Amino acid sequence: MFSLGNFLGVEKENRTLLYRIYFIFFASGMMSTLLGAILPKLSESYSLDYAFSGVLLSAHQIGNLFAVIAAGYIPYLIGRRRSTVILGSFIVIGLLLMTVTGNPVLLFIAFACTGIGRGTMSNITNVVVGENCGNKAAGLNLLHASFAIGAFISPFIAILVIPSSWRYAPILVSSIMLIALILVFLSKLSSERGTRKKGEDGIPRSLGFWLNTAVMFMYLCAEASLTGWLVTYFQDTGLFPDSISTAMQSFLWIMILIGRLSCAIISPHMKNKNVLILILGLMMTFFFILMVSSANPIVSAVAVLGTGLAMSGIYPTTLSTMESRYNSSTSATGICIGTATIGAIVMPSIVGMVAEKAGIRGGIMTISAALVIMVLLMITKLLLSIRRS
Repeated sequence: MFSLGNFLGVEKENRTLLYRIYFIFFASGMMSTLLGAILPKLSESYSLDYAFSGVLLSAHQIGNLFAVIAAGYIPYLIGRRRSTVILGSFIVIGLLLMTVTGNPVLLFIAFACTGIGRGTMSNITNVVVGENCGNKAAGLNLLHASFAIGAFISPFIAILVIPSSWRYAPILVSSIMLIALILVFLSKLSSERGTRKKGEDGIPRSLGFWLNTAVMFMYLCAEASLTGWLVTYFQDTGLFPDSISTAMQSFLWIMILIGRLSCAIISPHMKNKNVLILILGLMMTFFFILMVSSANPIVSAVAVLGTGLAMSGIYPTTLSTMESRYNSSTSATGICIGTATIGAIVMPSIVGMVAEKAGIRGGIMTISAALVIMVLLMITKLLLSIRRS
């Protein structure tokens, strides 16, 4: 009989912890796409323009940046369990805050709070899975598949509740996150203060580390902007009715889910995972450009599905190619994800500013520049790996 724990190479005593880690990342995925799904209604309710809407998406990523760096060091002071629960609770705070005020400063703080929680989840969960899974590539792809499941479900929640009030959606998702935090608090996740390994402090000097970080930087430029602006793009261009525009984000994430499950199965059998990374990068660039260059709803819908499938394994597979000494370090993981997150901070605001001048289609088109650079970095990464083998 198939056993997920055996497939992932996880010791029996750590499997319950791993499943709870997957659940909390699932809840984080729900929050991540909820922001994009409710952004049009939130902006309408509080009379926000494209530029400030982009600033709010960037505020989320600023909080994310703070968290992935802080989550790399706070566990050494108060333990992984406490740091995960404390920093993760900012998701609950942020989601509830944005439902009660349209004050620009408080909205900025609310979106930043959700980013703090998301960044914490990203850092801690990737490290725990990396440490406990013998089949690391599969474990990380399944971790990000759980994120994708939550991201897929969330827009449908928004579709169901928005006719009554968009505020019900963040209240529901914050409740699910609260349950996930309680489960982690009651788990076997270490509550002991950590001890740094020799050589763990400081900035990594490995070329491979920074090349992986650069690929993830460009990928997060595209992912944060695409997932944040996708619903607004389809609604404002009139390609789809509002409900279908919101559902397109779910279709994007169901393809990401399918792709991540596929990558979890395929990647262990690939000798050089950099080939898979490049294939996915080329596919993502092609389908994204097709999506924004077509005025045909059917072509755009197919392109969204292709983009989601291609996005699927880039982040987790790239992370899995990092040297093990960095994958098992919360500080190194924090530096990597934190640096990459700067791209996710900058790009949504750029899209919003360009959209104010050139329209939403012109704003979305700027993402293609990040994708082209990402592909060039992937080619370099592949060539270096071939040269070293």
